[in-house]
Amino acid sequence: MKHIYLRVLVPDGRVTLVAPIGIQLAVIHAFAVSKLPWIQKQQTKLQLQVREAPRQLVEHESHMLWGCHYVLQVVEKPAKPCVLLDQQSIILQVRPGSDVSKRTAVMHAWHKSLLHGVVPDLIGEWQERLDVSVSAYFLQQMKTRWGSCTPRARHIRLNTDLVRKPKNLLEYVVVHEMVHLLEASHNKRFVALMDRHYPAWREAAAELNQIPLSAVRPRG
Repeated sequence: MKHIYLRVLVPDGRVTLVAPIGIQLAVIHAFAVSKLPWIQKQQTKLQLQVREAPRQLVEHESHMLWGCHYVLQVVEKPAKPCVLLDQQSIILQVRPGSDVSKRTAVMHAWHKSLLHGVVPDLIGEWQERLDVSVSAYFLQQMKTRWGSCTPRARHIRLNTDLVRKPKNLLEYVVVHEMVHLLEASHNKRFVALMDRHYPAWREAAAELNQIPLSAVRPRG
């Protein structure tokens, strides 16, 4: 590690700071103090951000998919669980007596399948535009990030909750993480690369941060 990294975590605004081994404590302290206005601004955003009520996966519940609202229909049937999409409805087919954890697992698997249907094409397109190579991508539940990148392994990870957001915001997160293959930190070079390749990234980031966070934390 060559740089100091400072993050304000959701949902409670807790601050974490990671610094290279051997750096003087006074330097770390001065860096943290210099970032106090930014920290307070981020914490205020989190306090004002509306959080959605936990999804119970019951009849007529409202769900988001690709930025659009759908009404949930629950069908209990002694058959393999699945999810179907209608024009205005998400139809969740589950076995009779299934509880919320089992229903959540079915929905989460469906969300991952939808993301697997679009993420490879996005990566393929941006590999050519950025002249980089992603060796693998992973979809997982993430509590504090929309995505992450491991430059050395050329891996990117995406939050499965992105399936609920408009597709342009998924593309923004994919591009953001892939640009980290060119620049690992969020420094001026990273910003310049984002400005060059994805000029609307600031608007996308602001929109993503304004959308309520999901209170559902599925497993798997």
